[in-house]
Amino acid sequence: MDCLFVIDYQKDFVDGALGFSGAEKLDRGIAARIREYGPGRVWFTRDTHTADYLNTREGKLLPVIHCVKGTPGWENYGETAKALEEVRAVGIDKAAFGMDLGDPAVLAVLPKEAERIELCGLVSNICLISNAAVLQSRYPQARIAVDARLTDSFDPVLHEKTLDVLAGLQAEILNR
Repeated sequence: MDCLFVIDYQKDFVDGALGFSGAEKLDRGIAARIREYGPGRVWFTRDTHTADYLNTREGKLLPVIHCVKGTPGWENYGETAKALEEVRAVGIDKAAFGMDLGDPAVLAVLPKEAERIELCGLVSNICLISNAAVLQSRYPQARIAVDARLTDSFDPVLHEKTLDVLAGLQAEILNR
């Protein structure tokens, strides 16, 4: 099966606490891609924190409260949010950069098998690359692809380096 994973395309990463210029420009393209894949083939992750975020390892290194479960910043963004609902995409809340494959709840909702996995979303050099590695480990025979037009970072240099690293990890980089 071919499937799409939309990584953390949430309000706080687009126009909220950790938003950056240009992140909003991905919205239409991601929404269109979701609709192309359609029902039964789309998953999405949500960066999910609690009120004690600043006491976590991540919070001490990135002291910006963001994506607190139940807040507007935690919600999926714009047209992408509508498209995810339309196709009844499967959501995975994650407390760290990558999905936790040790969590039975995560394993229960992942595809049983995958031939090709495409990723898009935010932030390329943090959560997108982390989840690409997690998915590559979970599905070692699957082809991993990242659409360069549908991911970005607050740091353009790190974004380009991330695409290079992903290519080094044998991911197919589309539309670069």
